[in-house]
Amino acid sequence: MSASLPLAVSAMIGVMLGTGAFTFRYAEGLSYFSNDPNACANCHVMRDYLDSWQRSSHHGQAVCNDCHTPHAIIPKLLTKAENGWRHSVKFTMQTYPEPLHITRGNSRRLQENCVGCHGEFVSDIRLGHAPAGPGGDEESCVRCHAGVGHGSRR
Repeated sequence: MSASLPLAVSAMIGVMLGTGAFTFRYAEGLSYFSNDPNACANCHVMRDYLDSWQRSSHHGQAVCNDCHTPHAIIPKLLTKAENGWRHSVKFTMQTYPEPLHITRGNSRRLQENCVGCHGEFVSDIRLGHAPAGPGGDEESCVRCHAGVGHGSRR
């Protein structure tokens, strides 16, 4: 009986690893490590966002990662892992809101990336709006420029 416990535990671990590997492969998990915007639309829910980005003013200048993830490699991978886990759970369980809403953390990253690329251009504007939001947050660029990254959607 004592020999059967390690065998059962090993079998369970093997099944979990096999299921995880199959799911990762089936969901094209490696594609999310790329910079290809099409990877973001592997899930049909994101197709409209990819289509709207292709019609946006940023289409020729920035891809999804440029706006939605940190630019340093470790924070970028951590953000991708966090978002990937959350997205896969919400999409699998069908618990995502329609239309989709950006999380507070991702909104903060988006703002940092807007300012990172356009900081010199908007520095005077930002000075006038610095403590505008609740908790002293600066005014969000996408409040006025909502269609910049994702043009109009159907």
